[in-house]
Amino acid sequence: MFPSFRLLIATLFLLHLTGCAVLAVADAVVTTAATAAKVTVKAVGAIADTVIPDSKEKNTEPDK
Repeated sequence: MFPSFRLLIATLFLLHLTGCAVLAVADAVVTTAATAAKVTVKAVGAIADTVIPDSKEKNTEPDK
């Protein structure tokens, strides 16, 4: 009976470790996707700022 109890405990530990590994991989995937999206949005915003002129023109001459 003791070896089967040991096998049960070992199996439970392995199942818990597998769940942690799956969670860690999923977390890494989500973090990578979020970072990639953030960088893409910043790059598109920078390009848009470069291409589209500002609506406010700077007045270099003082009012008279």
